[in-house]
Amino acid sequence: MSSLINKVLFTRAGYGLTVLRIFVGIIFAAHGSQKLFGAFGGYGLAGTAQYMESIGLAPGYLMATLAGGTEFFGGLALIIGLLARPAALGLTFLSLVAIFTVHISNGLFMANNGYEFALALLGGSIAVLIEGAGKLSVDRAIAG
Repeated sequence: MSSLINKVLFTRAGYGLTVLRIFVGIIFAAHGSQKLFGAFGGYGLAGTAQYMESIGLAPGYLMATLAGGTEFFGGLALIIGLLARPAALGLTFLSLVAIFTVHISNGLFMANNGYEFALALLGGSIAVLIEGAGKLSVDRAIAG
């Protein structure tokens, strides 16, 4: 296996990171399905695109598709532990954009639409980015 692929898939992390990866993945996949499909009370692509345009992320439809796709497919990748590091990189970037475009001006706490929840997801994404997918993952099975 090539060195780059092995570096992406390799993990020394244990079961704790596996648990973190799965729970963070579930949250991201659910948020992505709100944006893409209107599931769980979400607004779907059209509503999300309109919101993205209103906060200056244009073109709104493209931004909604990119954000929803990154959350949904990145979340699924985390859940099964397949290409977890690349997924975590995308989710890290997405979390930073959400924090600095939507939540930062509202302070830390969620009660004011602050950035605390996005910060927690950012932390989980960075942990997976650094440590890999953990013991129970497709990445570990492939890397051997």
